Amino acid sequence: MELLNLYEQLKTNAYPGRGIVLGLAPSGKKALIAYFIMGRSANSRNRVFDPAPEIGGIRTLAADPAKLEDPSLIIYNPVRTVGENIHIVTNGDQTDTVHDFMAKGGSFEAALRTRTFEPDGPNWTPRISGVVELAAGACSYKLSILKSADGNGESCRRCFFEYPQPVAGEGHFLHTYRCDGSPLPSFEGEPERVALPEEPEELAVRMWEALNEDNKVSLFVRAVDLATGETEDVIINKYDAVCEE
Repeated sequence: MELLNLYEQLKTNAYPGRGIVLGLAPSGKKALIAYFIMGRSANSRNRVFDPAPEIGGIRTLAADPAKLEDPSLIIYNPVRTVGENIHIVTNGDQTDTVHDFMAKGGSFEAALRTRTFEPDGPNWTPRISGVVELAAGACSYKLSILKSADGNGESCRRCFFEYPQPVAGEGHFLHTYRCDGSPLPSFEGEPERVALPEEPEELAVRMWEALNEDNKVSLFVRAVDLATGETEDVIINKYDAVCEE
């Protein structure tokens, strides 16, 4: 099956919501991690990604704290690390759940079995999560989506996807919504196979350009050197943060 063009996938979807891309650069020497957020409401759009070196990742902040209406579901740590070899990315506070489980020797799957989709009916926004693990100069990754059973807020479907031998130049893209709508339709099927470039800067710029101008909010891309574990991060925010006095 031919790899999909990630940028075309984004250009033709006005509202994929929040999305995770995990994969390998064409050289096979770097793991690539991308995460973006979009928003339709003023509260959802009032956000920026902020570097958080103390947790090995990033956090979301209100671009303008004075305009923050409800921090639940929008203020969280999207990216955290466990040691130098485990990189976690999610679209909610389940990042902390996965981190705490894995820091104690638990599994990605066990952590997410304690969680469900977001309590924001009628959308019941899926919780999407990913983890990249490095070992012996190579990597593996997993993705997960926790979603309602066809809009049934009383029933959760937990889906896990494991990629123990990633292919160079290939990644997998998982997003919360199939498209815009009311209510928003949850993502369906397996993560989409997409082609990836070598450099994180190119991935970040081209993804940002492809995201819907009205709805895009923030984007994060990380490259992880498989041999050394060194990381290179790129953050793009639509709005500048307002500093509190």
